[in-house]
Amino acid sequence: MSASEESVTILRDLIRCASVNDGTGGGKGEREAAELVAGLLAEVGLEPTVLESARNRTSVVVRIEGEDPSRDALLVHGHLDVVPAEPKEWTYDPFAAEVADGSVWGRGAVDMLDMDAMTLAVLRDRIRTGRKPARDVVLALVADEEAGGTYGAQWLVDKHPQLFEGCTEAISEVGGFSLSVNDDLRLYLIETAQKGMAWMRLTATGTAGHGSMVNDDNAVTRLSEAVARLGNHDFPLHVTKTVRAFLDQVGEAFQIELDPNDMESTVAALGPMARIIGATLRNTANPTMLEAGYKANVIPGQAHATVDGRFLPGFAEEFERELDAVLGPGITREHIHYDIALETEFEGALVDAMCAALKTEDPGARPVPYTLSGGTDAKSFSRLGIRCFGFSPLRLPADLDFSGMFHGVDERVPVESLAFGTRVLDRFLDTC
Repeated sequence: MSASEESVTILRDLIRCASVNDGTGGGKGEREAAELVAGLLAEVGLEPTVLESARNRTSVVVRIEGEDPSRDALLVHGHLDVVPAEPKEWTYDPFAAEVADGSVWGRGAVDMLDMDAMTLAVLRDRIRTGRKPARDVVLALVADEEAGGTYGAQWLVDKHPQLFEGCTEAISEVGGFSLSVNDDLRLYLIETAQKGMAWMRLTATGTAGHGSMVNDDNAVTRLSEAVARLGNHDFPLHVTKTVRAFLDQVGEAFQIELDPNDMESTVAALGPMARIIGATLRNTANPTMLEAGYKANVIPGQAHATVDGRFLPGFAEEFERELDAVLGPGITREHIHYDIALETEFEGALVDAMCAALKTEDPGARPVPYTLSGGTDAKSFSRLGIRCFGFSPLRLPADLDFSGMFHGVDERVPVESLAFGTRVLDRFLDTC
């Protein structure tokens, strides 16, 4: 079986593990997927380290010797957990890993079990055939990324940093995928920056009382007004260096003249991808959950909301100030999860290796840097001084709504895209 074929098999097996992470810590965990991974690695003679931060919150780390062990090592990291899925909303059972219409369907197919599968297939093939990577590679497939990494990457960095000794650069999700311009040109978005995370719990306090009486100190009303202000607020436009570099490339490729006063028009030309890219033009804060009261005729003394906040590199302090101004008096907030924004340069030998591998497999490739609107485990690994990139290469059909696959219904990845990514990763490891 070729590495490309094996990537499909491994992906289907990983999807069927159903390592759902709902953020409560009460699910089945990643143990089954981790044992599958450890078995695949041991089968070709490697000795993986299997670690649990809590019951069934399992991660796997292994080091593969390179041609030149004296060089700094490369970290390839991925996560084994996936977000929940409601089967009745899907065309196929999200955990059956069906192959249909040329794609592998299932929760995690693009976030990010596809990269896990491609990497495992490539490394297994290289070991079987005696082809070492250019330098040492540390593979870490970890728990809990979908809830911020507390039981995965964060825990590994805090408790077992020696596993990543010598690692100075890393690749992982979300990057290296194609955006079609025309039949002869595809932009491949390589992540060199990502927004910071500020998940918050808002609290409004008022006077409790009977629901039938006049109450001008209602916590639910106060919270609702603040949440509405926040949800409707337009944060100011900020074009960071990475976003500017990306938009310059997009403008040239799509032959759009950039208007500094109307960057949204340029982004709109990207179609469905505008959802991801548009969010990199400004800080964002989206209310996601509401909680108040316990009986229809009782005005509660407190009301709560959860907000998903994201801030651009270099704009954390401005974001915090603006939040307080928009929320107004009478609202307190606390961070549920907070993590840094990242940004690095689109240059260097590792970037050259990514670009060369893409262009060899797709002569119409034009790699470009971009900012991810979300966050990844790169935040944790950067604490070890590791320079992190999003590079999970996929050549995608022009009409596939790739951004809609992340945490969406009918998540799927084309089999041909997996084959392409497997070939690119194999070439990349020769020169990385």
